[in-house]
Amino acid sequence: MIALHAFALFAQNKVGNSSGKFDPSVILFVIAAIAGLFFLVFMFIFFSFIRLWIQSKLTGAGISLFNLVGMKLRKVNYEMIVTQKIALVQAGVRVTTEDLESHFLARGNVPRTAAAVIAANKANLDLPWRTAAAIDLAGRDILDAVKTSVNPKVIDCPDPTKGKPLLDAVCKSGIQLLAKARVTVRTKLDRLVGGATEETIIARVGEGIVKAIGSSADHKEVLEDPNRISKTVLNNALDAQTAFEIVSIDIAHIEVGENIGAKLQIDQARADLQVAQAEAEKRRAAAVAKEQEMRASVEENRAKVVEAEAQVPQALAEAFRAGHLGAMDYYNMRNIQADTSMRNNLASLSGGGQGSEGAR
Repeated sequence: MIALHAFALFAQNKVGNSSGKFDPSVILFVIAAIAGLFFLVFMFIFFSFIRLWIQSKLTGAGISLFNLVGMKLRKVNYEMIVTQKIALVQAGVRVTTEDLESHFLARGNVPRTAAAVIAANKANLDLPWRTAAAIDLAGRDILDAVKTSVNPKVIDCPDPTKGKPLLDAVCKSGIQLLAKARVTVRTKLDRLVGGATEETIIARVGEGIVKAIGSSADHKEVLEDPNRISKTVLNNALDAQTAFEIVSIDIAHIEVGENIGAKLQIDQARADLQVAQAEAEKRRAAAVAKEQEMRASVEENRAKVVEAEAQVPQALAEAFRAGHLGAMDYYNMRNIQADTSMRNNLASLSGGGQGSEGAR
C-alpha cells in the first residue's frame, strides 16, 4: 500500500510539474516506500523461518533459510521436515533434506519412516533411508517391521480369524489329529521388499504340520512327542523368499479326532454292497426276462402243434378225394390208434398198481 501511494504521488507530481523536472522529495519518498516494502518482506520471512532456522543451526541439521523458503513455495510442510531432520541428525543418521522433501512429495509418511530409521539405528540394524522410504511407499508398515525385527512376534497357525481354529491331519493308521501351532517370527529388513507376508508363513507352516502328521505311522507317536512335528517343519526352510525369519514353531494344542480310516472302510463296504445288490438285481431281471421269453416260445410252439393237428383231418380228406387212402386203410389206422390208446391206459394202470404195492 505504501508503494502504491508513493507511485500515485509520483504520477501526480509529474503531471503537475509542466517543466518536466522531478521533485527530489518525491524520489526519496518512493525509495523509502520500496525499502519499507522489502523490510516488511524480510521481517515476514525472518519471523516465519528464523525459529526453525535457529533450531536447525543449533542442532547441526544444516537447513538454510533459502531451503525453508523453497519448501514453502513447493507447498512442503517445512516445520515437519525440520523437526524430522533434527531428530535424525541427533540420532546419528545421515540423511539429506532433499531426501526428506522428496519422500514427502511422493506421499510418503515422513515421521513414521524417520522413527523406523532411528529405531533401527539404535538397535544396530542396517536400514538406510532410501530402503525405508521404498518400503513405506510400497504400503508396508516400516515402523512395525522394525519393531518386529527387534521384538519377535507370535502368529497363530491356522489364523482363527480367517478359517478353522485347528488344523486337520490324518496319520497312516487312519486316526485324525486336530492341531494348533504358534509361530514366532522376526522381520528380515533386507527381504522386506519383495518378500512374502505372514499369510505365506501361516500356509507353509500349516502344510508342514499336516505333512508331518500324515507321515507318522500312528497317532500315539505324535501325542507322545509333539516336538517332533516342530523339528520336522523347521528343517524344511519354510521362511525362504519371505520377509520373516522363523524363530520357533511350538505346538500349542493337539487332540484326537475321528477314526477316518474306519469311516472310509465303512463307506467303501456300503458302496461295495450297493454295487453287489445292483449287479444281483440286474441278473435277476435278466433271468425273469429270459423266463418270459421261454414261456412265449413254448406257447408259440404249442400253437404251431395245434395248427399242425388241425391240418391232419384236412390231409386225410384230401387223401380220400385223391384216392391215396381207402376205407380199409382208414379203419386199420383207427384200429391201431385205439389199440395204442388201450395199451397206454393199461400201462398207466399197471404203473399205478406197482406204485401202490411199493407203498404197501
